[in-house]
Amino acid sequence: MKTIRYVFTTLALLLGIAFTGFAQETAEQDSVVAACTAVAQETSCEAQQTAQTAVTEVSVWDDIITFFTKMGFVRIADDWKVIIMLFVSFFLLYLAIKKKYEPLLLLPIAFGMLLTNLPGAEMFHSELWSAFLDETSPAYHSYGTILKNGGLLDVLYIGVKAGVYPCLIFIGVGAMTDFGPLIANPKSLLLGAAAQIGIFFTFLCANLMGFTEAQAGSIGIIGGADGPTSIFLTSRLAPELLGPIAIAAYSYMALVPVIQPPIMRALTTKKERAIKMKQLRSVSKTEKIVFPIMVTTIVALILPDAAPLIGCLMLGNLMKECGVVDRLSKTAQNELMNIVVIFLGLSVGATATAGSFLNWQTIMILAIGIVAFGLGSAGGVLLAKLMNVFSKEKINPLIGSAGVSAVPMAARVSQTVGQEENPSNFLLMHAMGPNVAGVIGSAVAAGILLTMLG
Repeated sequence: MKTIRYVFTTLALLLGIAFTGFAQETAEQDSVVAACTAVAQETSCEAQQTAQTAVTEVSVWDDIITFFTKMGFVRIADDWKVIIMLFVSFFLLYLAIKKKYEPLLLLPIAFGMLLTNLPGAEMFHSELWSAFLDETSPAYHSYGTILKNGGLLDVLYIGVKAGVYPCLIFIGVGAMTDFGPLIANPKSLLLGAAAQIGIFFTFLCANLMGFTEAQAGSIGIIGGADGPTSIFLTSRLAPELLGPIAIAAYSYMALVPVIQPPIMRALTTKKERAIKMKQLRSVSKTEKIVFPIMVTTIVALILPDAAPLIGCLMLGNLMKECGVVDRLSKTAQNELMNIVVIFLGLSVGATATAGSFLNWQTIMILAIGIVAFGLGSAGGVLLAKLMNVFSKEKINPLIGSAGVSAVPMAARVSQTVGQEENPSNFLLMHAMGPNVAGVIGSAVAAGILLTMLG
């Protein structure tokens, strides 16, 4: 028994020694494998880090290159016309700020021109509006496409295209206008109508020079010296000419003190310029309240296309004269007017892109526009001289030049030129009659052109 026990003990001891050696060998092999694996992983990580660093360096370099290629300074070299347009915008800003030529509208128009011509800014897209007007395009009359793909100025321009801004401005104009001189002297309505001859004469001339009838009508309206009306009509008939026409209209409005006096002196004698007119009668409040209601009703029934402008003009005036909505009247004169002027100026200026502005067509528009404005001023003066032939109470022909609707600047010019001949002559209130009549006349002329050509 002792022998058997001895044998089993020896076998167990040998098996334990063998197992321990195998375990140690396995552990050593595992340690070697682990060490090799760690070395491989470390080598792989280093390789990956090296590759990632290289990729990062390439990506950063590409980003730097992309950044520089997207800079406006780089893109501006692709189109030399953009440089000219930027300088044109700087010049208009100078006229608005330094010379104070219609600064309330010329300044935002000039700044809108600056924004739209900055390479890469993508604030206005002419191609979207071309598609908007193209009947074969899926985006035809799609404001949704404009809102989805357009920039800031594209969105603001919707107010111009829809005819909203000019009408809102007319509400403010009406709220600031006193039609009393016109009511007191109804004959001045004829002088305002005569001043619109420049619109229709220029329409015929522009059409003969190769412009389409719609374009010619839009150019002709410059003769009315009424910026909102020019914008309203052009946005309907010839939106591709909106930039040049708006800039021409407001520029010539600002240049009234320069353009009109030579025409007035050339068409009148010293004796005629010295004519003194008797004081106008006082106008009752009832007359001032009834006037805008009657004008809106009569004009809209005769010429429905003029209703938006005339209606808004007379609404503003009725709010002023009735005396029961002073808060609305003051809002229309100030907050509403100021906000709309900013939006209108920026969006109109945005249409003056290099492609649409720098061409012979623009030069022709500017040249024809000043002729239209000159003819409008001359028309009122000549009709006043004609009326003096048949009238016992003489009219100073100088007030006829105020028939263009540059309110109140044209009336002030009549006063200034009249006092040069007779310092005691006060023509301002007499000239305000044709002046406010010109506002109505230009709106009616726009309605006639829209009815004929729209």
